[in-house]
Amino acid sequence: MAKVEVKQLLEAGVHFGHLTRKWNPNMAPYIYMERNGIHVINLYKTVAKLDEANEALAKIAASGRKILFVATKKQAKDIVAEKVAKVNMPYITERWPGGMLTNFVTIRKAVKKMAMIDRMKKDGTFLTLSKKERLQVDRLRQKLEKNLGSISDMTRLPGALFVVDTMREHIAVKEAQKLNIPIFAMVDTNSDPRDVDYLIPSNDDASKSIDIIMTQVTDAIAEGLAERKSEKQGEKEGKEEAPKAEAKKEEAPKKEAKTEPVVEKAPAAEETVAVAKEEVKEEAPKKEEVKKEAAPKKALKAKASKGDDLTKIEGVGPKAAEALTNAGLETFAKVAKAKADKMKEILTEASSRLAHLDTTSWPKQAKMAADDKWDELKAWQDSVKGGVE
Repeated sequence: MAKVEVKQLLEAGVHFGHLTRKWNPNMAPYIYMERNGIHVINLYKTVAKLDEANEALAKIAASGRKILFVATKKQAKDIVAEKVAKVNMPYITERWPGGMLTNFVTIRKAVKKMAMIDRMKKDGTFLTLSKKERLQVDRLRQKLEKNLGSISDMTRLPGALFVVDTMREHIAVKEAQKLNIPIFAMVDTNSDPRDVDYLIPSNDDASKSIDIIMTQVTDAIAEGLAERKSEKQGEKEGKEEAPKAEAKKEEAPKKEAKTEPVVEKAPAAEETVAVAKEEVKEEAPKKEEVKKEAAPKKALKAKASKGDDLTKIEGVGPKAAEALTNAGLETFAKVAKAKADKMKEILTEASSRLAHLDTTSWPKQAKMAADDKWDELKAWQDSVKGGVE
């Protein structure tokens, strides 16, 4: 992904803020100056924050979680729908349905109703209805498609929320906060940055500004998805190669037995060859023992340096995962053994923004992940809202 430059953002008008009388004082660190009664955003800070957000989004996409995009304002609708559809992520560009996250089970029922109507049309049941009933069903289908069509593939709560204009989408922000879902947002000078986990200070009213930011964000997500795909292919190839390697090992001794040369040599030469063979045989087990001893150490070092992707635990965002890793809880096994109160203390010390997170269910989820019970973990996460029992 090509890194965006300050000049490109300047040309797109990302630096234009709101009138000075409409500003939010909490945005002061991201404001460069005031000119003609309008605040100008510091684009160097925009670039830094955009890189940080892109890195976190790529990580979430690589973990297999969905990122829900919300943009209902006129100038952002079409841009968001076009860009996000390319990376196959859910989005809301019409009215935000109240309880979309906090009452997700009911929203899923509406999506299932849409799928049921489609089945009726395929199997011919639709034609058995009267003309009036067909019209009513068609209107219902169109309404559901308009409001929920873009989230039909979202079978569980998203891993993150990306918002364009937090002032307009304040209900979506409140719902995500309640469920501990990480919030990414384009934040203008009239918005409160404290409501957002990853803010991108930028002009959220101009279509060119929205376009350039959305392009960068979707490119980062595409990279995360590509990384996930390559990892899956590597695992698949590894599984296919394992039986072949075993078969080769079994064939190797047979070939050695067949290809042992029988040559008559002078007695002196035969003695020297025998001595050399004995020395080689003595050295071989020693080398194997050294390799065997070194192998587990290498494996342990690799595992320790890499750690597990803790964002797969419901309620753990990228920042929370970073805080736990820095505290020495970088694997599912360690999180499973840790106490919820201890993790709460770690998060509170790391950042006051993480203090509201509920860690009660994290050891339970980590235990399932450590035992490779992914299906059981997914079923549990689907049945519980935001990882809070």
